[in-house]
Amino acid sequence: MTTNEKNQKHLVLLGAGHAHMHVLSTLASRPWSGVQITLIAPYPRPLYSGMVPGFVAGHYALDDCEIPLEPLLKNTGIRWLTCSATALDANARTVTLDDGSELSFEWLSVNTGLVQDRNQIEQAMPGAREHGLFVRPIEAFGALWPRVTELAQSRALRLAVIGGAAAGIELAMAIRHRLPRSSVTLITGGTAVAANYPPAVQQRVVKALKRRNITVLADLAVGMGAGEVLLGCGARLACDVPLIACGAQAPAWLGGSGLALDEQGFIAVDACQRSTSHTHVFAAGDVSSRLDRTLAKNLAAAIAGAKPSPHTPPKNTLNLLSCGDHFAIASWGNYSAQGRWVGWLKNWIDRAFIKRCRRD
Repeated sequence: MTTNEKNQKHLVLLGAGHAHMHVLSTLASRPWSGVQITLIAPYPRPLYSGMVPGFVAGHYALDDCEIPLEPLLKNTGIRWLTCSATALDANARTVTLDDGSELSFEWLSVNTGLVQDRNQIEQAMPGAREHGLFVRPIEAFGALWPRVTELAQSRALRLAVIGGAAAGIELAMAIRHRLPRSSVTLITGGTAVAANYPPAVQQRVVKALKRRNITVLADLAVGMGAGEVLLGCGARLACDVPLIACGAQAPAWLGGSGLALDEQGFIAVDACQRSTSHTHVFAAGDVSSRLDRTLAKNLAAAIAGAKPSPHTPPKNTLNLLSCGDHFAIASWGNYSAQGRWVGWLKNWIDRAFIKRCRRD
């Protein structure tokens, strides 16, 4: 390390989520002076989660959904460590990595994705680690899904998707489109399907699942064995491939970080995306309690000694649920719509995001 590098402040970007992709594209065109930047991201080609259902349905190749990091980092001077965090000490300003090393920082920005805690899920569903196909990390799921489609070429499969939220709904309909000879069951976890959506959207989703001959069980999956899923009602569902699309949560290492967390275990942040307990820590995306797209601007301001700008998220956001067959359901507040034109809109938005990241 040169003398100049030693005198620089150190910013660590933990994770390669959407907000950090924007930070990287900003740095590629307008580098920040006086700061050394380290990116911690375990996958060289992160998958864009919005296109994973389309990949499962067979509309996209895996390469279509990936964002190669190396071109984004070229000529930026950013150091990239292909690691994951295992611990964070916000008071000592250190991150511990999965290779055993420890990294110090002046500023930290966290933009990692949700995780599925294998131990917790195994306790709730004994046999899940041995028999289940976990949806997260999505990069691992993307590598394993082609094996399922290969198996389905020789015989009709019995598939069950566990999780009645958006991820489970989209995956169930994507599988139906990709594997029309196989049976698909959606296990919602004891709640109504799409329970977190307005009633009109719930009705559209229920009808879409019914039209595609997807069986919906408002029950809990309480265990897994060879060729079966055990249900809370005591029944056994014959199943060749159980996909686990539930149990997504904040990383466990946030619990011992010293950061203020919300009730769900995510980093509590203010309107400027700063931790409410540690102003040198920023967070965006799934791991924070606030979602917006102004992270790059506020990080640059903090490093320059300026005041970050608050951001008020819009009251309503556009939500698009893919139905597997180029059909999609849209919701905006209490308004909803559906059709192939919505599927076209989702495809256009997703491809534009990938193109923008790759071009930058």
